[in-house]
Amino acid sequence: MNLVDAQQARRALDRIVGYSISPLLWEKIKRGLSAGRVQSVALKLICDREEEINSFIPEEYWSYEVMLGGKSDLKPICFKYSKDRISKEELDKVVAGINKADFVIDNIKTTEKIKKAPVPFTTSTLQQEAGKKLNFATSKTMRVAQQLYEGVDLKGYGTVGLISYLRTDSIRISEEADKNAKAYIGKAFGEEYVSDVTVATTGKKIQDAHEAIRPTNVELTPAKLKDLLPRDLFRLYQLIYNRFLASRMKPAVYEVTTATAVANGYKFKSSSTKVAFEGFLSVYNPDDEKDVKVKLGNIKEGDVLSVKEQTPKQHFTQPPAHFTESLLVKTMEELGIGRPSTYAPTITTIINRRYVIKENKNLYVTELGEAVNQIMTKAFSVIVDTNFTANIEMLLDKIEEGEINWKVVIRNFYPDLADAIENASKELENIKIEDEVSDVECDVCGKMMVIKYGPHGKFLACPGFPDCRNTKPYYEKIDVPCPNCGKDIVLRKTKKGRRYFGCIDNPECDFMSWTKPSDKKCPECGTYMVEKGNRLLCSNEGCGYTCENKK
Repeated sequence: MNLVDAQQARRALDRIVGYSISPLLWEKIKRGLSAGRVQSVALKLICDREEEINSFIPEEYWSYEVMLGGKSDLKPICFKYSKDRISKEELDKVVAGINKADFVIDNIKTTEKIKKAPVPFTTSTLQQEAGKKLNFATSKTMRVAQQLYEGVDLKGYGTVGLISYLRTDSIRISEEADKNAKAYIGKAFGEEYVSDVTVATTGKKIQDAHEAIRPTNVELTPAKLKDLLPRDLFRLYQLIYNRFLASRMKPAVYEVTTATAVANGYKFKSSSTKVAFEGFLSVYNPDDEKDVKVKLGNIKEGDVLSVKEQTPKQHFTQPPAHFTESLLVKTMEELGIGRPSTYAPTITTIINRRYVIKENKNLYVTELGEAVNQIMTKAFSVIVDTNFTANIEMLLDKIEEGEINWKVVIRNFYPDLADAIENASKELENIKIEDEVSDVECDVCGKMMVIKYGPHGKFLACPGFPDCRNTKPYYEKIDVPCPNCGKDIVLRKTKKGRRYFGCIDNPECDFMSWTKPSDKKCPECGTYMVEKGNRLLCSNEGCGYTCENKK
């Protein structure tokens, strides 16, 4: 390919992807295009969430609390304004309205709240809970669960399969397992803890070939096996055992007491919660809830209290949370994407191919992942559509059940796929991209160095290789001065590959920002601003100033 053809190919690729890509990166992208349908959709979900977070503009709101007291022996009680979110103008109005006013206890009400027992684990819910409670990756959860299912050599018991089949989306439990669990609960906790419910339903279409994930023998309690199992096997078995046992127990009952105090028409509320009956909470607490002891003291309706302390609090709305493995599994299940057996391999694949990196449980898309997603979205938009993928799953179920002829499904789907592949092949195949020449001169031989892409990102290399092996770090400048020292801000990466913006003089200058900084200063507090979509936002979290980004 001559230089003119190479330049035309580069421009064609840039139109498709949206930015320049190095040759090595392009080779990785072409390999990535063969990723399965589910992996592509999972990657798109992460990319869409990342874009949503990057363009999120926080909005200011306020909350208001007062400490009310009266009698000398009564400790001040915290009451919150009845509206959780109010503007600064409304806050000022409320503060002025209750100034020097007495509060009258208008109403005290005690209600009962029932929390139903959780259902036994399915594959997806096991992966989610193991991620949250045990910090297990989805792949580790399935690996450990497989060992528990296949059997563990226990001293005094022999080789025992400790759990039922681990790949299931059913919450059904056999009559024998249900009977044995309830008998054990009655003996260990009392008959008042035994649930009356025998059948649980999900209200959605599932494949019910296997039971829910449960212990094979309810008499093999975690306490008996603690010294017989390796740590990871024990922790997962304990989680599965306790969840199953809780599913056969009665709901927990809470006693909620709420008091309302009124001053000049403004209502404030205080509430406390205590567990009236533990029920399933005696063995399994899904949300790690704690009993909040009664803190309303001896107040009664008609009591007059005064303000001892007041606390207005400024808040800002938060962007959507980054995907964790648990949250991604939950989202895929809710959207009907994939099967119980595909969740862990899907996540493992996109991490191993470096489309996504994992830091502190969160999943972040890499430059390679963004490129693959953009190409898949433009060239195969139908395949990476979540509705299409979920619909295919439904059609596969109907084919299995004999409701639809498989040829009809292929006939409706294949022509569009064939056209998409043909168009993509014309635009994407056989593209050779030459190394991009930089403005940096090689210190050894004097040639202009070129930008290359390695396992850890871009770097500068001498085009005279192998005669000249000189390389240098490549710093992609964003034409914004460092707010701390005035030197250039460059695009950097963490050790795992997550991108951020930092000073070129690092480590002497420790400036860094996850969001792209701007050269403009906030007119209200003087702090540097960052780009958020088509707007600029003050980087000072307590300021909240935002304006249009006029480039």
